[in-house]
Amino acid sequence: MRDPIKVLGISGSPRRHGNTETLLDAVLDGAAKAGGSIEKVILRSLDYTSCRGCNACHKTGVCVIRDNLTPLFDKIADADVLVLASPIYSMGITAETKGLIDRTQFLWARKFILKNLYYPDDRIRRRKGIFVSTAGLGWENVFDAAFPAITAFFNTTGFDYWDNIIANDLDRYGGIEGHPTALMEAREKGQRVVELLLKMGEESELSAPKT
Repeated sequence: MRDPIKVLGISGSPRRHGNTETLLDAVLDGAAKAGGSIEKVILRSLDYTSCRGCNACHKTGVCVIRDNLTPLFDKIADADVLVLASPIYSMGITAETKGLIDRTQFLWARKFILKNLYYPDDRIRRRKGIFVSTAGLGWENVFDAAFPAITAFFNTTGFDYWDNIIANDLDRYGGIEGHPTALMEAREKGQRVVELLLKMGEESELSAPKT
């Protein structure tokens, strides 16, 4: 029996049950509906510090900081779908989210300095990253400053940056619940990504040589 698709949602909002976490929950609901095994981590509830910039990992490939992010990186490595959620604060991602991303420096060091970490193309293709975000402003470019850091995060952790689930202009809508399509689309995409990976797994099994 095939293992369920593991979907890890990480909320980087400092506010519990706000617009961004609600949108993340919709993604996870859709993933669960498709048979995915879901887990949600709230960064604000964890005790962790940001990267010290000590560069010790450039020599060892290991972060010298041991805190609540240490086991989270194991969960990230084990996930099939990684959904990272952050609202837009001051035209960028939150401090909680940026702290997580900066702490992946040890993986970057392993990939590009020590060269003892390599993600095969087929593995990346089977691991999907989704960025979830909300913004009060209606500007079309309100998410633009977030995308480079999110791209770097998924690249460093070995995920194919599959899609964005974003909703702006929420001040006008009175919050995510007032948005006409965002929650429905989030559920649909959560369901779709699990179904996609299940289909890829079935095709891989069918194409595997018979013994």
